[in-house]
Amino acid sequence: MEVILLERVAKLGQMGDVVTVKPGYARNYLLLQGKALTASKENIAAFEGQKAQLEARNLETKKEAEALASRLDGEKFVVIRSASDGGNLYGSVTPRDVAAVTAEAGYTVERKQVIIPQPIKELGLHKVDIYLHPEVEVEITLNVARSPEEAEIQAQGKTIQELAAEEEAAAEFEISELFDDLGSAASDDEDEGPAREEAPEEDED
Repeated sequence: MEVILLERVAKLGQMGDVVTVKPGYARNYLLLQGKALTASKENIAAFEGQKAQLEARNLETKKEAEALASRLDGEKFVVIRSASDGGNLYGSVTPRDVAAVTAEAGYTVERKQVIIPQPIKELGLHKVDIYLHPEVEVEITLNVARSPEEAEIQAQGKTIQELAAEEEAAAEFEISELFDDLGSAASDDEDEGPAREEAPEEDED
């Protein structure tokens, strides 16, 4: 199916390009989101008549996106989720969640602008790309944790699994120290033992 692009689409073409795509992709994405029109003679003629206006609108939205990108790029956001001790989430983090957490921080991001190639189903730090405009992309970090305290630990570069291992090792060390102390105390008691009474000296007649 041939369509004419009304804006730049990654890996497809620039505004005004006539490209061939699968019908499903055209109907369910490009046409639905106003990124393209079917490449009929009427639509191509209409595009040429509106090209200057579309380019001006594109430039304006690009400037707005670049202004937002200068503040958003590289930012880190904490997402609190329930998870198992092994770090697996009960559910997953979605583009809707990203839009919500960035909105709480004062950024306007639509969920359709958020690209998560693989569902986020584990605790930890995750990189996420956001397309603020067809020509403006930023990367943010999601710190997915079970609590704000765990998020701080992860932000320092440690995983929850490493923290659990450290706590387990510390507990084993304390138990070992306790047994050593008990053993030393028992040994001291044995060494001291009850003092033997000396037999009284007999008087010589």
